[in-house]
Amino acid sequence: MGLVAMVALMEGDTSRDLTWMGAKIAHLRVFPGESGRMDHSVLDIAGQVLLVPNFTVAGRCRRGRRPSFDEAMAPERARQWFERLAEAIRGEGVRVATGVFGASMSVRLANDGPITLILDSRAGRGGTPDE
Repeated sequence: MGLVAMVALMEGDTSRDLTWMGAKIAHLRVFPGESGRMDHSVLDIAGQVLLVPNFTVAGRCRRGRRPSFDEAMAPERARQWFERLAEAIRGEGVRVATGVFGASMSVRLANDGPITLILDSRAGRGGTPDE
């Protein structure tokens, strides 16, 4: 049991973003406890994270009919940052498996429950990211 995280790295991301995201993924309480509420993190359940590089998550559809990927980090740099993110999550004590960067992958998951979240480390810029 664990989490599947589809990851897009964006131009302007910083080491602070990676640290925040690593901690957020490891400690976010999304698994049910005895009360049925989301009380446990992937660490609490001794789960793992499948980290999947997916630049299309960076797609913006504000204008026109074709998504823009202009804000996505350049592939050669994004590959390095993706590995750094995996290490940040491992540094929190979570087992991490990764998809293949730049490959066309088929990912299957069993979504056990009605929860899909978007984490954006940039949302809090100018202040503090969501705590």
